[in-house]
Formats: sequence, structure tokens, C-alpha cells
Amino acid sequence: MADALRDRALRLLARREHSRQELLNKLAAQAESCPELSAMLDDLSSSGLLSDRRYAMSRLRARAERFGDVRLAHELRAKGVADELVSEALTAAEAELTRARRVWVRRFGQQPADHGDAVERARQMRFLARRGFSTETIRRVLRAAPDDE
Repeated sequence: MADALRDRALRLLARREHSRQELLNKLAAQAESCPELSAMLDDLSSSGLLSDRRYAMSRLRARAERFGDVRLAHELRAKGVADELVSEALTAAEAELTRARRVWVRRFGQQPADHGDAVERARQMRFLARRGFSTETIRRVLRAAPDDE
């Protein structure tokens, strides 16, 4: 059974990176015991086949183009990635302001026609907030001050 469990884990890892917690959840039903599963995951980690750091970097590369740091951090923590690895991965990623501007330009392309158009401005702010960008980043994107360029 241990070989079948290891084979299943390797097949999952061959498709994409997984966090330790994610792999644990997927394999728990097939494992005979928790210690057996934990030992197998430790073995995969020590051999370099399973890495939360690599998972975090891979996940950020895939999703950072569309989402802000708040949402990305939440997703990584939900998958069991440690806070220090989340911080490390976010530090290595492209600046949030740059990503937010790119997302905003793709969606809206221009400031609200009239600076008094509070409804449109609020709509744009909500869009960026749903994407997980920080309040300060949203303000800077919508302000579009020349010194921020």
C-alpha cells in the first residue's frame, strides 16, 4: 500500500506543484495511517520532490498577473503555506502597484470621464478590491499621479 500511495503522490506532483497540506488532504483517504502518510511526505520533502517554497513561487507566477497581494497571501495560507514562505514569495514577486495598473488598464483603460463621477470611481475601486489589491495601491492607481509612474 505504501508504494501505491507514493505512486499516487508522484503522479499528483508530476502534474503540478502541491503544498504539503494540499497533498496530505488529497492522499489522506488512501493512507493506512497518518504516521505512514506523514513519513512518506517527509521523504518526498527531503528528496526535493515536495516543496512549499516551490509551490508558493509557482502559484504566484500563475496568479499574480490578475490578483493583489492580499488575495494571493490568503490563497497560499489556505493551502497550508507558512507565513514566512508567503512573505518571501510576495517579496520576490513583481510590485503590487505595477500589477494593479496593468489589471486596471486592461479592464478600464482610462480614469472616469469626470473626476466628479463618484459612481464610476467606486465601481473601479470595488473591482480592484475584489482582486485583492490593497487600499493604498487602489488609491495610487486611480489617482494616477505623475510621480507614481
